[in-house]
Amino acid sequence: MTPAQRSNLWPVTALGYHAWRARSLRLISGHPLTLEREAALFLGLARPAPGETWLDAGTSTGFYAGVLARAGAHVIATDVSPAMLAQARRREPSPLIDWAAFDIQDTGLPDGALDGVTVGATLNELTDPPGGLRELQRLLRPGGRLWLMYVTRTGGEVQGLLERLGGTTFPDPDDVEGVLDGCQPVHTVRYGEVCLQLFVRKQEV
Repeated sequence: MTPAQRSNLWPVTALGYHAWRARSLRLISGHPLTLEREAALFLGLARPAPGETWLDAGTSTGFYAGVLARAGAHVIATDVSPAMLAQARRREPSPLIDWAAFDIQDTGLPDGALDGVTVGATLNELTDPPGGLRELQRLLRPGGRLWLMYVTRTGGEVQGLLERLGGTTFPDPDDVEGVLDGCQPVHTVRYGEVCLQLFVRKQEV
């Protein structure tokens, strides 16, 4: 595990994570990107529907899992941190959410099993972002949706320090699109360094 990943295992990190998550995108992007605005963008563009099955990959304290459950979707919400999952269960007690501890880079789930996948900032903490993206793409049925929120590469000194010391990664949106060759990019919304993207799994020929 990278230092960034290990820090998520600490109970104190999990305890304060939601408060940080609620403010972090405004600080990083320089725009008024609140959790409410993020949820509205996701719901308006990805349109999760009642009865669908979604994976919230790297759920942390359950933000996207809760948004999906309130839309009526069944959610598999996963994280490698037991402390994060404990906080998430307390924050989002919906019976539509199944909490699970496994690595999203090797889920063990069958091909085409999901109507959708959400990834909220976890892409920045993967040791192998291309491999993780390919694994999540594999899980989507034709027409399934993949929603990504991540901080993009700027080449700045702070990002370089976080990469060297924390193992944090900062993907380029063009590289993300190149990896997801089985998906069609549908929407890309940028707020400074913060990128939100929607992909749809291509129909099989």
